Amino acid sequence: MRMSNSQEPPASSEWQSREEQAARQPVLSGDGLSRRDFLQQAAAAGVAAGGVAGLSPSADVRAEAPAAVSVALQVNGRKRELKLEPWVTLLDALREHLGLTGTKKGCDHGQCGACTVLVGGRRIYSCLTLAVMHAGTEITTIEGLANGDRLHPLQEAFITRDAFQCGYCTPGQICSAVGLLREGHAHSEADIREQMSGNICRCGAYPHIVAAIRDAWAAQDKGP
Repeated sequence: MRMSNSQEPPASSEWQSREEQAARQPVLSGDGLSRRDFLQQAAAAGVAAGGVAGLSPSADVRAEAPAAVSVALQVNGRKRELKLEPWVTLLDALREHLGLTGTKKGCDHGQCGACTVLVGGRRIYSCLTLAVMHAGTEITTIEGLANGDRLHPLQEAFITRDAFQCGYCTPGQICSAVGLLREGHAHSEADIREQMSGNICRCGAYPHIVAAIRDAWAAQDKGP
């Protein structure tokens, strides 16, 4: 069935001509502005608003980092003056600024204990505390345990008991064990295991570590 002439769609050339004419006609907003003029004016208004706020479109908006502050740390019996950013951890201050690399960076999340040091006689994870928080407080690292050429009793016990393999966790293990003996809360081998559980040895030298701590504990009870 053939459509009548009145129902036939316009030829393609005539249809394209109508589209082009419609495209050339401005689309007016309610204020008589074409769409293009409206968008251009809106963009210009946005740039002007940014200028009022003191911001140009190309402005590099960055928060200024806090300046380094002076910190006096008492490390292994010596006063050490440092310039540190407020967010520097005690671990990074010891390793990167003082060169005391015996304190190890393991997980950096307070989960392995490799970074254990003594602050005010108490064992802490140095990766979880800021250096500026401990100005003036006595800090002892593995390098500060020996008395000259004479090793700390726990260092000697670790050697005697072969309480290490790769040695990476050993500084933290020894510092933690020193803190444990000072706390005086361990009264059995089970207590030692429990209270040393925050220090991980990936080599699995736990029996030797416990034996070394037990030896030092026994020697401490006997006295000189």
